[in-house]
Amino acid sequence: MRRRQFVQAGLTATLPLAACTDPANLTHIGGGFVGVDVARGHRLRDALRGGTGWPAPTKVLRTEVVVAGAGVAGLAAARALRLRGIEDFAVLELEDAAGGNSRSSTLGGMACPLGAHYLPLPGDDAPEVQDLLESLGLRQRIAGRWQYDERHLCHSPQERLFFQGEWQDGLLPLQGVGPQTLAQYQRFALAVDQARSAGHWSIPVRRMHLSPTQRALAAISFEAYLNQHQLTDAHLGWYLDYCCRDDYGAGLSAVSAWAGLHYFASRHGFHAPGSDGPERDGLLTWPEGNGWLTRQLALPLGQRLHTGRMVLRVADTRSGVEVDAFNVASQSVERWQARSAVVALPLHVAARVVEDAPQFLLDAAKGVVHAPWLVANLQLRAPLHDRPGAAPSWDNVLYGDAQTAPGLGYVDAMHQSLRPVPGATVLTYYRALGLSAQGSLPVAASLLNKTWGDWRNDILAELSQAHPDLAAKTVRLDICRYGHAMAVPLPTASGQVGFAPAAQPNPRSTSPAHYPPRSRIDWHHLRFAHSDWAGYSVFEEAFTAGHAAGCDSK
Repeated sequence: MRRRQFVQAGLTATLPLAACTDPANLTHIGGGFVGVDVARGHRLRDALRGGTGWPAPTKVLRTEVVVAGAGVAGLAAARALRLRGIEDFAVLELEDAAGGNSRSSTLGGMACPLGAHYLPLPGDDAPEVQDLLESLGLRQRIAGRWQYDERHLCHSPQERLFFQGEWQDGLLPLQGVGPQTLAQYQRFALAVDQARSAGHWSIPVRRMHLSPTQRALAAISFEAYLNQHQLTDAHLGWYLDYCCRDDYGAGLSAVSAWAGLHYFASRHGFHAPGSDGPERDGLLTWPEGNGWLTRQLALPLGQRLHTGRMVLRVADTRSGVEVDAFNVASQSVERWQARSAVVALPLHVAARVVEDAPQFLLDAAKGVVHAPWLVANLQLRAPLHDRPGAAPSWDNVLYGDAQTAPGLGYVDAMHQSLRPVPGATVLTYYRALGLSAQGSLPVAASLLNKTWGDWRNDILAELSQAHPDLAAKTVRLDICRYGHAMAVPLPTASGQVGFAPAAQPNPRSTSPAHYPPRSRIDWHHLRFAHSDWAGYSVFEEAFTAGHAAGCDSK
């Protein structure tokens, strides 16, 4: 499989519709586009390009620290400020709810995610995230060992794959594959083990010192690495491409070999069938996905969280900062004056709103490429009839090519409910659209230009291969679109990972002593924090960056 095939599928392919998914038979399904306010984001984009003027500020407000952006990084920065005893701060957010790519919604009274849907149990390289989970009651030390609240661990069965007309346990294609495929699984497992023994792989990467071998991996594509090692089996390739699209938003021909191996080496490794390795690490999930976490982070902020604010300008001044923001509700511009600011915005936005931006920020913004994503929530009035094989699971993936199964499958929002009898539920479907030869913009345009009805037809046709009764039982289908969902870890000629400039740890950081020193990204009175700086998007990267920025703010 090649990236070009996936991109063409995202742009032009129309899946064959069975009679049950004929548009004429789908009028009972309601829905529309939800979540991200695309028009609001485009208005901001046009203004930053000079196409739209803004009125002069009508109100001046003062606070000690301004946090621009209420995604995971911004919320983590706000939490760090509170832990330091700083209560005089303001968090400005473009959308009507905090959380960024980790927000949630409800359908038919059932919670469901609008983006990220799980958090792997963090390792010791991320003590900030471990402490967050402890403060939320998700883990506690019992008899000298850390234990996680089993109510929030993903319940079994965890994942299954629709392969060759049946459901099988796990996501690695197994049933009916030949000995050559199984041998390739074993060889790739050995390659991951060798990579892990040759250097340290950590999340977050800002604590990771790349070895020469790792830098070489960061300079080539994952596909090139697999070809060099003659790991070319089609089933292995499908699985690894799925993993890359799932974690990075683009396939194995797009992401670096470092990223492809990091997916396994930084967490649980790769366990080939029949191996005696340790069980895969657990993960935390909720019906609303990581929206549960961001809601816990946002709740203590109260009136310090200001949603519906478009940050137009961030200026470093002699005495502090000025931040101009458009208030969507009042249709007026507010000016915030503060001693310092945390810029927790995507790099392409930060580079435009920071006045006289430093060169390292401009360079980083030019280097980052974002993957477009689509998230659809399907409300079902009754449980689905299942094909033979593995039982319904939390994560359900369909095997196929770019035409038959371009998505990443679906998660069942009610899987965590522990109800004894299956009933109505919400399925959350994910699709990473990948990248075109020109980057993400052409694909993002196709994401936004396609009608809700066309997306509905494509999604139902794809999932109906495993669930022929899906369309008849679907009551509503809501779609959330992310044109710039996540940074893609592309190969770089220099072998660099991420975009953070070389910096020394802050000797005046107020982080607890057991936290590892984090190199800060700052410029005068500004601190920068976003997962974009790491070059890929996961909760641990965003949270750790935000926490460090909040601890370092003056």
